[in-house]
Amino acid sequence: MTVAPGTMVVAIDGETQTTAWHDLYDDPEAYGLTYAHLSRVRIPFELYVDLAPADARQIFYDRNVQGVAVAKNLAMSMDQRDFGTRLAHLVADSVRIDVDGQRVPFARLVNVSKRQLSTGDREVVPLSALRALVVTTLYGRGGVARSAESVHEDELPAGTRPEQVEAAVVPILGDLIARHAREFTERGAITAPAVLAGLGIAVHPTMPWSESGAVFRMDDLLRLLDGIRWEREAKYWDGVAAKTGTSGRLNFSGGVKDSGGRVADAILYPATEAGRQIRGL
Repeated sequence: MTVAPGTMVVAIDGETQTTAWHDLYDDPEAYGLTYAHLSRVRIPFELYVDLAPADARQIFYDRNVQGVAVAKNLAMSMDQRDFGTRLAHLVADSVRIDVDGQRVPFARLVNVSKRQLSTGDREVVPLSALRALVVTTLYGRGGVARSAESVHEDELPAGTRPEQVEAAVVPILGDLIARHAREFTERGAITAPAVLAGLGIAVHPTMPWSESGAVFRMDDLLRLLDGIRWEREAKYWDGVAAKTGTSGRLNFSGGVKDSGGRVADAILYPATEAGRQIRGL
């Protein structure tokens, strides 16, 4: 079989080789070659037709985790056995938001290969941070410790089934993302991993399997979220989810385990010092 250069091919693996293949055919003379030379080269490959994205992710995970190690965040994003990752993808796919006047899936704004984004990235949140939101929604404060661990279906909260968890988590988190679409697209503090983890802890009491003694409804949570200042400014988030460096720049790189619990307390208890701080009071 011959796959002509320029054909729409999505590489499950071997991105470096695929890029080299395109570069050679775009300009063989730059490498001291001709198209006649290239026509004699044969490259072994596997071609999957009508492969579902979930299966492609699983193939990527199996090959790379069992073979040469890849970035943990990228590998986890491909693991379809991990229930947390699957839920994170479902949440991202369930929401459409306005970006530059167009309605696009929120999934387009989720980066699956990095744990920390740079200013040049078009995405606004890494998958690991979205997954932290999902896992803390599932387990509450206990989810902070599990944010970097695999979550399997037999480890879900007692008395729940995967379809029940999905039916409860996906619409609520999708609605929260839609309500705060502007803060996400503007890369507000809500996109920081620790803030998303804290938000998940705050969402957890609304879940039907929550062991919280208090009756906590989604309306209660929305009232708590009203008034929170999502701007990335020290007067709101320094000491809660971020630290101000010697240069005066606010740094949110502390991570889920460092700050997730503090963010949750600030969200859930508005009368505390931290709760007043993130509300600009």
